Amino acid sequence: MTATLRARSALVVGGGIAGPIAAMALRRAGFDAEVYEAYDSRSDGVGAAMSIAPNGIAALDAIGAGDIVRSVGTPVHAIVVHSWNGRKLAEFGTGAHPSQFVWRAELYASLYDEAARRGVRVHHGKRLVGAEESGDAVTAHFADGSTATADILVGADGIRSTVRTLIDPAAPGPTYAGLIGIGAGVRDSKLASSGGKMHMTYGRRVFFGYQVFDDASGAWFVNLPSAEPVSAARAAERGADQWLSELSALVAGDRTPARELLARTDPADLALTGPVEAMLRVPHWSRGRMVLIGDAAHAASPSSGQGASLAAESAVQLARCLRDLPYGQAFAAYEELRRPRVERIIAETARINNDKAAGPVGRVVRDLVMPPMMKLLKPEKRAAWQYTHRIDWDERVVGSAR
Repeated sequence: MTATLRARSALVVGGGIAGPIAAMALRRAGFDAEVYEAYDSRSDGVGAAMSIAPNGIAALDAIGAGDIVRSVGTPVHAIVVHSWNGRKLAEFGTGAHPSQFVWRAELYASLYDEAARRGVRVHHGKRLVGAEESGDAVTAHFADGSTATADILVGADGIRSTVRTLIDPAAPGPTYAGLIGIGAGVRDSKLASSGGKMHMTYGRRVFFGYQVFDDASGAWFVNLPSAEPVSAARAAERGADQWLSELSALVAGDRTPARELLARTDPADLALTGPVEAMLRVPHWSRGRMVLIGDAAHAASPSSGQGASLAAESAVQLARCLRDLPYGQAFAAYEELRRPRVERIIAETARINNDKAAGPVGRVVRDLVMPPMMKLLKPEKRAAWQYTHRIDWDERVVGSAR
């Protein structure tokens, strides 16, 4: 097969959130797409909370999969931002369509089940170690000695992507944002519902976010400034009880329900997600018959609230381009469609992380400057371009991206 012919089969490397979405989008575009996952079994029950923005749900709607998120999600109609003393700095919604709060484990399971229903095969225990291209195909080599061959290979293998290094051995790794992520669900917060609003506070020592649902259950997360990254494995060595005690001391004095939520958290429910990281810019998204999507190409830190949503957008746009163009042109059109948008979101999120990770002097300056800046910048209007983005599946991609 030459670069002027349409590709019709795909290996999707990575079975997290982006991989099954990519496989479903590719199948809708007429591809035989299968997923190859490094872990030996499904990751059911693993992961903390996350949000899917309206633009991410719209991307899934384009392939008939948006109801997967709605079925496991709880609407988030607005985000309310506070300073440590309880002062409201801003409140902004996502427009006519809410974001959805989801537990990653539930979303993961639902995506896997839907992908299987649509005929997507997921092969476990397939850790990619290399890939080689022939004139008409690409062959993936796995650590167990097996191989798989298709027209193209899609790297959906996350922020530490192997496919990224195969495309470009000099590709940069993730950038640490100076924060550690910790969170948990609370089965009975004994607090009133937050009315579909997620509250976020720039505390004196940590950034704290929470939402209380109508049944009094809730969820919270902390971004803890740390000069050095701490892996999830290292964080776990300290023990959940110790973390909850230390966090309780850190939020003392902030006018939030943080201490109450921490006190009512079962240590077994604590999720230590590790260092907050991002991929600021990946120079090469494709080479030959290999291409990147999701965090492998454009990992926005969790502060963006857009990581999974951008991955869904990229999966759908890549499938559209491959449906309508030879793979070489399709990869170029896909990157042209996606790179400006994702890099703008990543850059804006980096500024948010800098505010969260501010030191003692920086926090004083931040608390003085942020209230008038919030009024001046009008974050609800500044964020609208992110949430209102829509993909027209039926529109043809002709030549270079328009």
